[in-house]
Amino acid sequence: MSGAAGGGGGSSCLGAAAAASCSSAGSPYAAAAGGGAGVAGRLPARVLEHIFSYLELSDLMGCELVCWHWNNILADENSEVWRSLCSRSLSDEALRSDILCNLPTYKGKLKAFQHALSSHDCSRNVYVKKNGFTLHRNPIAQSTDGARGKIGFSEGRHAWEIWWEGPLGTVAVIGIATKRAAMQCQGYVALLGSDDQSWGWNLVDNNLLHNGEVNGNFPQCNNAPKYQIGERIRVILDMDDKTLAFERGFEFLGVAFRGLPKACLFPAVSAVYGNTEVTMVYLGKPLDG
Repeated sequence: MSGAAGGGGGSSCLGAAAAASCSSAGSPYAAAAGGGAGVAGRLPARVLEHIFSYLELSDLMGCELVCWHWNNILADENSEVWRSLCSRSLSDEALRSDILCNLPTYKGKLKAFQHALSSHDCSRNVYVKKNGFTLHRNPIAQSTDGARGKIGFSEGRHAWEIWWEGPLGTVAVIGIATKRAAMQCQGYVALLGSDDQSWGWNLVDNNLLHNGEVNGNFPQCNNAPKYQIGERIRVILDMDDKTLAFERGFEFLGVAFRGLPKACLFPAVSAVYGNTEVTMVYLGKPLDG
């Protein structure tokens, strides 16, 4: 079984260059702090916390790279800085419901929102609800509709949870996709896994799908239990070993796909049932044990 830490497991496809630039000697953050020896680097913690509480997540991620003093102040992931940003960025529903129950820190909740399903990279027949994490599919006949996460990964290890909050219909697929994979098609089909740009697990019949072919049943055991609505499935993407694995509850189900390409891969889902809803929460780097 693997848990997940609040931090990301390696560089994301979006933002990796920005993070690197923050740590360079010529960055505005480093210039402001004088490499840790300037006036900004010696400001009292209480003053810095007050300043940091007005910044956005991307700015705070850069501030962590400036110097040891700034990094130490932001190390407490439940500090007033992260709490303040959480209250500004996340909806009351997301913070008060059990959507983020497996993320104990404010910083972890913020990173989950940063990596949530995208309202701009999805089928026109779906939308992300006001909580920021749940995808709703409109009742459109003869259409399969999907969505990608906001951020994809080209290295490191990453984990996220996905669960259905409505009927699955004939096809309900979770997995990963490149930017080139289609997020809508005619008919009721397994959209994820229908081409060489996506990999999916159909929760209805337990088939693994890639390049338009069935790659066997999953998990590989006799009488594998069917997915139950509301059950959280943990997806584990290892871009270092090029594998995709799944967990159900506290049970590791095994590696579903091996030999993934060296590309930017995004969390993805596809659904066919009208008014069904799917929630995805990014957990961070998986922890073995």
